[in-house]
Amino acid sequence: MIEPHAETRAASVAYRRLVDNVRRVIAGNDAAVELAALCLFADGNLLLEGVPGVGKTTLARSLAISFGGEFSRVQATPDLLPSDLTGVSVYDQHEGSFRFLPGPVFANVVLVDEINRTPPRTQAALLEPMEERQVTVDGITHPMPEPYVVIATENPVEQHGTYPLPEGQLDRFALAVQVGYPDAGSAADVVRRQLERHPIGDLEQTLDRDEVMGARAAVRAVFVDDAIVRYAIDLVEGSRGLPGVALGASPRSSVALVRCAQARALAHDRDHVLPDDVKALAVSALAHRLTMTHGGPESARAGVESLLATVPVPLHATRGG
Repeated sequence: MIEPHAETRAASVAYRRLVDNVRRVIAGNDAAVELAALCLFADGNLLLEGVPGVGKTTLARSLAISFGGEFSRVQATPDLLPSDLTGVSVYDQHEGSFRFLPGPVFANVVLVDEINRTPPRTQAALLEPMEERQVTVDGITHPMPEPYVVIATENPVEQHGTYPLPEGQLDRFALAVQVGYPDAGSAADVVRRQLERHPIGDLEQTLDRDEVMGARAAVRAVFVDDAIVRYAIDLVEGSRGLPGVALGASPRSSVALVRCAQARALAHDRDHVLPDDVKALAVSALAHRLTMTHGGPESARAGVESLLATVPVPLHATRGG
């Protein structure tokens, strides 16, 4: 039987291989690549926020290619129907019965591009696969493939003809990642890489699906001291009393924050979570869940930053067994 430390080391190596492989295609957004990999290993869903052309779709495709996962892309539009995502049951005349035709949500990595351009009814069709990892059509439940992750993109600038994501939808994204412009050097690197062909065409698989599932099991085995759990809850509860916040972070966000902190600990080859793991992920895990009475995403992120500066950090969290 593999010892816990060996499992941690194997998962840490898998994480590093995944990140290094995706970076062959994505230049200048290292933080976004690392957070996307953490979200995959933590069994969470990911919201990518950024203006068009900064590599959000490429990041999702690269993630899928890197572990040999099936990739599906949905372009969200105002006329997109829930069944366009989940699939439909059709009558098979030869069999004399209905047969289910799976929709594009049945893939290992599902990219919903510009999710806020489709109406609430269609957005709601994603809630069940995002949370329960299943889809129910005509009373029959269909499980999603494993591993499974929904990655949605959102343009935070262009809001004409969009439908703001409701709180329940936002709460199902474990992390929200800002994908910004690359610096001048990285931008030049992007151009050079694509002079002859897109580098994603040469991207190779570096993991398999079993390794991702093994890493997910290792994440859940990472030790979390009670003081760390209390710290995460204090941050979540503190978000509800921030100035300008109408609705703070939910109990689900506490779970997501701690689970992603476990993944970060594992990525750093540790079998226990440190306060720094929670601090590093707090803004990405909490800010998008805040409903502001005034101000926008920047105000929400600033509010979480203020919590990190004021909520006491546990100094004597134990390592565990």
